[in-house]
Amino acid sequence: MKKRYLLLFVCSYILLFSASIFTYNIKLSHPTASDSGQLLPVAVKSIYPAKGEQELKMIIKKANINEDTLSIAGMQHSQGGHTMYPNGILIDMKSFNKILKFDLQKKLITVQSGATWEDIQEYINPYGLSLKVGQSQNIFTVGGSISVIGHGRDIRNGSLTDTVISLRLLTPEGEVIEVSRTENEELFPYVIGGYGLFGVIVDVTLQLTEDELYVHNNEQLNYQEYATYFKNEVLGNESVKMHVGRISVAPETFLSEMYITNYTLAPNQADLDQYNTLKGEPIIAIPKFFLGLARYSEWGKNIFWDIQKQYNEKTDQKLESRNNVMRSDSEFMEYNSVSKTEILQEYFVPIDNFEPYIDSLKRLLEDEKDFNLLNITIRYVGKDDQVVMNYATDDMFSLVLLINQGTTKKDIEETGQIVRKMIDLTLAHDGTYYLPYYPYATKEQLYAAYPQVEDFFLKKKIFDSNERFSNMFYKEYSQ
Repeated sequence: MKKRYLLLFVCSYILLFSASIFTYNIKLSHPTASDSGQLLPVAVKSIYPAKGEQELKMIIKKANINEDTLSIAGMQHSQGGHTMYPNGILIDMKSFNKILKFDLQKKLITVQSGATWEDIQEYINPYGLSLKVGQSQNIFTVGGSISVIGHGRDIRNGSLTDTVISLRLLTPEGEVIEVSRTENEELFPYVIGGYGLFGVIVDVTLQLTEDELYVHNNEQLNYQEYATYFKNEVLGNESVKMHVGRISVAPETFLSEMYITNYTLAPNQADLDQYNTLKGEPIIAIPKFFLGLARYSEWGKNIFWDIQKQYNEKTDQKLESRNNVMRSDSEFMEYNSVSKTEILQEYFVPIDNFEPYIDSLKRLLEDEKDFNLLNITIRYVGKDDQVVMNYATDDMFSLVLLINQGTTKKDIEETGQIVRKMIDLTLAHDGTYYLPYYPYATKEQLYAAYPQVEDFFLKKKIFDSNERFSNMFYKEYSQ
């Protein structure tokens, strides 16, 4: 009897062990990929980490033989399926992150596209150099940021497009070509802002600038004052190098109060040495706690806004290096929930349309009581006509909305209805919306905001006739 039980136990163990191996292999062969929004999980055929240029060429060669679809991923903070395709091969670029060349005299650096902006900052900071343009956070990959035409707080140097000297592109045929304003120049305005649809950006040569010491000049004002204030006191003041603002989403001051920070050249640049040690993440427990309150209550939003204003007052006249202004301080925003997620939406409106736009947005959102808006950050983006999928058709304010929403089909549809209303409102004020986020927009809204998208899709089909590179965004809107 004991031998029978022992035999039964051994057989059961073997079966369970075999089943676990089988399941594990299925997960390896057909893993589920998702992005930071967690709303578009996709089963892909496989995930290949990019380990070297020759391996990347081999991935493309095999994909052409097997007729596989390729997508490209960095940190996957694009939230609209831009980094994956159903049953496709996902190329993970994060380990492809070497610094390749550095020219101190010319202020140039060449990096593999999986390098993050933090990687670059840590390399160049000892030499007294800084990024010329960077996003407000430095956690993204260079290739990813270029593919979405990232922008940040700098108001003097445009978008990332202005800093790209050249890049090397691994084409759908598996060849590496140089792309710049003078070589294969017809591709330059498509690959930048190309969302990974024209091939793999292998490496990028970027223009850097001098690190500088800034003074925080913080102010509070009403939204009706902002456009005039910005034109006269910010754009009109050459000593202001960076700028960021926030407008209240708290019920008591909803879309009326603002606070802003101007990063102005410090009078004594010789003091830079005292402030140029790269900062780490600050203590996050307190802001994380109050942001948590804001997620779940209206009074929490009021408290959180008051604390933000107090912090803005306390940091007035603070000294900070350019490199540190361009480093991430967003760890407190990390959010994990079984039933909810947080997404971004971003809208661009001409400076002179800001006040009527906010008036209209306020009327719209006051009727949407269940729409959980946590934050609106405002930045400036100068007109950019260098790339095809350009969102800055004029000198514009960028409004970045942080939204807390549920993950069910019903939740997604309810949020989508409001987002589509906001997009229509933005279009009515001669604005556009940013493409790297969840694809709530209709195809008609995309073509209204980006009439050049037809040319973009046509160029894509000519350059990549077999559509070897694709993603969910392209699948959704190009058909």
